[in-house]
Amino acid sequence: MSAWKQKRFWEQVQVIEAADGFTVELDGRAVKTPAKAGLFLPSRAMAEAIAVEWQAQEEAVNPNTMPCTRSANAAIDKVRIQHAEVADMLADYGDSDLLCYRAETPRELVSRQNDLWDPALDWAESALGVRLLKRQGLLHKRQEVEALQTLRAKVHALSAFQLAAFHDLVSMSGSLILGFAAAENWRSVGEIWTLSRLDELWQEEQWGPDDEAQAEAEIKRQAFLHAKRFYDFC
Repeated sequence: MSAWKQKRFWEQVQVIEAADGFTVELDGRAVKTPAKAGLFLPSRAMAEAIAVEWQAQEEAVNPNTMPCTRSANAAIDKVRIQHAEVADMLADYGDSDLLCYRAETPRELVSRQNDLWDPALDWAESALGVRLLKRQGLLHKRQEVEALQTLRAKVHALSAFQLAAFHDLVSMSGSLILGFAAAENWRSVGEIWTLSRLDELWQEEQWGPDDEAQAEAEIKRQAFLHAKRFYDFC
């Protein structure tokens, strides 16, 4: 939507129940995606959030202020068409999950990773039926095939709308397990985001914060929070 420019022409925004779910109308005209597909949404809550974004537009439409609309467009125009490819890409994170690759030194960081990341792996074992194995250092070592197959099946089972949100939960955190943990409310989304940044926060403690890095991290945090909100709308 970044190249799409549209001036506001409508007065009234309405959520309409349709055969394929819910949609949003502007003065009785159904909203379309950039690819001209119908904007049919899986829940009223999602449709209402999108309606609020359209109602908030002023003279010119600013897609950057419409995160739910952008996510829905991505689900319909991209993820729905390439569902298997997107699911495979995200499932591959399981074989190199952030939570599994642990520092060898210093002792304090090793201890912190164990204390904060091990509970997430424990949760995955009980909730997802998968026990991913920890590694010391950065050298890749493949996880057990059965565990990866189980995780892959769970990712493929997500709807296009769920997968659009799940994409950011996984890619922003660097962890398939944390993506599932956020989606399934293991802990608050803010706590899970902080867990994904354990190494970066450790570095900040040692060397001090970097303004540019913190600004970039905040942008990612907001995207992560939005992804969780959008997932819940599904």
